[in-house]
Amino acid sequence: MTTRSPETDLGRTRRARRIGRVLTETHPDAHCELDHSDALELAVATILSAQCTDKKVNEVTPKLFARYRSAADYAGADRGEMEELIRPTGFYRNKTSSLINLGRALCERYDGEVPGRLADLVTLPGIGRKTANVILGNAFDVPGITVDTHFQRLVQRWQLTAETDPVKIEHAIGALFPKRDWTMLSHRIIFHGRRVCHARKPACGACTLAKLCPAYGTGPTEPAAAAKLLKGPRARDLAAAVGLDPDLVPQQAAAADAP
Repeated sequence: MTTRSPETDLGRTRRARRIGRVLTETHPDAHCELDHSDALELAVATILSAQCTDKKVNEVTPKLFARYRSAADYAGADRGEMEELIRPTGFYRNKTSSLINLGRALCERYDGEVPGRLADLVTLPGIGRKTANVILGNAFDVPGITVDTHFQRLVQRWQLTAETDPVKIEHAIGALFPKRDWTMLSHRIIFHGRRVCHARKPACGACTLAKLCPAYGTGPTEPAAAAKLLKGPRARDLAAAVGLDPDLVPQQAAAADAP
């Protein structure tokens, strides 16, 4: 019986870069799935996304954004009115407090504008480091890594880091990739986690990363079983990318929203 030699730091970096290149080909549609037109709207949407799906947030925000157009509008909002607007996102009382306090902080400290620096963003109500990186990467074009549950699960499954603290994961993965790639890498990993590499039963037999993944076999490897686990509007394209018959993907899976 032979034992595999431990992966070197250089080997891990090279494998990580290959994973990044494959993800670029696999998910050309990767993007921020929270609808927004400016930094304030994105900040609000990310606060609402806590314990809520992006789809539900996007159903709520059109009316919210039409009613509250500036930081001053949020600062002076009627609590009861705002709670009713965002109720479907859950935890609406706490989120209302965060949005009102965010508006006040922006007006008091930043002339009503969302700042474009991490150090400033993380001091604002309702905005932690993960949210700040989402805002920086997608509203300001400042590269950032977003460590959500999908991102954390996948980089650990790929054995790119053994860290469990989100900030340490952010730094560990950031060291493996060029800074310019950080924002899109985050989107692609999250897309892969939602559509292919699920928490309980990943679609291993329908995954473009199979040859690069130490955890291959965690989910079904048989093509038909794996193809049924693919989700999202490009589920059949994902099957075709690994040489599977797209018709193996059930119609409802292709029509389903990725979680």
